[in-house]
Amino acid sequence: MSTIGVGIIGGSQGGWASISHIPALKALPNYELRAVSTSRQESAQAAAKEFGVQGAYDNAADLLAHPGVDVVVVAVKVPYHRELISAVIEAGKTVYAEWPLALNLAEATELTQRAEAAGVRTVIGLQGRYHPGLRYVRQIIEQERVGRVIGTTMVASGMVWGPQTTKDHAYWFDNAQGATPLTGAALHAIDALNVTLGEFEHLSANLVVRRKEVTVTDDGGKPIPVTAPDQISVIGTLEGGAAASVFYRGGTSRGDNFRWEINGTDGDVVVTAPWGNLQVTDVTVEAGFGDEPSVSPLAVPAEYASDAPVDLTGPSRNVAALYANLAKDLRDGTHTVPDFAYARRRHQFLDAVERSSIERVGQTFG
Repeated sequence: MSTIGVGIIGGSQGGWASISHIPALKALPNYELRAVSTSRQESAQAAAKEFGVQGAYDNAADLLAHPGVDVVVVAVKVPYHRELISAVIEAGKTVYAEWPLALNLAEATELTQRAEAAGVRTVIGLQGRYHPGLRYVRQIIEQERVGRVIGTTMVASGMVWGPQTTKDHAYWFDNAQGATPLTGAALHAIDALNVTLGEFEHLSANLVVRRKEVTVTDDGGKPIPVTAPDQISVIGTLEGGAAASVFYRGGTSRGDNFRWEINGTDGDVVVTAPWGNLQVTDVTVEAGFGDEPSVSPLAVPAEYASDAPVDLTGPSRNVAALYANLAKDLRDGTHTVPDFAYARRRHQFLDAVERSSIERVGQTFG
């Protein structure tokens, strides 16, 4: 297909899709945004006007019936994923689901099996692997410039899960809603670690709810209970034997909000960022090799950013790179972008983390 038509379920103004998917699609010549749907016709029409889209719907069924929509993006709250993704699969259209795929492993498995049975192509929104800085780090590791990887340590902040929130985002603090520090910022970063260094073969985890309440600032300072763990510890052994340690905290730190060290027999790599949500932030890459006594900054070669238009920054940059690779897959019949089967494996990891914390025993994963 020369031009790929996209419809977005959850395309309201100010939402995640509006700051990531839509700028990415506008910048890529192979794509055209052809429809958006929201929960109300008024907001759908407002979004369509702002984004220059003809199709504006207050329900997903009409968007799915649009003949010009080839790829459907599901960018709504996680509890609605199962129903909406199932409808896209039934319609036989390519489905791009934002992460997490589902509320739990059982739902993720069901959706993966449905898509495979229907022969529907799937995409999951784990775009961190396309970050130029992280792609460069991956190349450094693959070229064995640090020698054999001995261990890795990642310490970071979830940023948005601090002591205050708003009514629109209160669901982030409810573990049952599926958008938590573990499934959000931490998983995106751990996924980047796994893509770079390999999967966990064995892990132990500790999940702690340390902030018991959060203040809703636009609701008279009303306190609401917190059930989503805001202190996340995962240690384990990666494929190949390297030791790994990850710690994510809710909110922000007055120190470093993202620091990742990779230590090898002949070198060290340090990745830092001002923002703990790795998939959307800029990173600084430093390294030292051989006899060098310390790390020093490395410039990321332009080739690692070639998938996305150079003028894109922030959340849309890595999403655009994922879309660009999806276009190649659709054209060539390849399967390089992360799909639902991959998302299911990430849900298996989350399930292992949660079981380890509850049972206080290590888990074999893989």
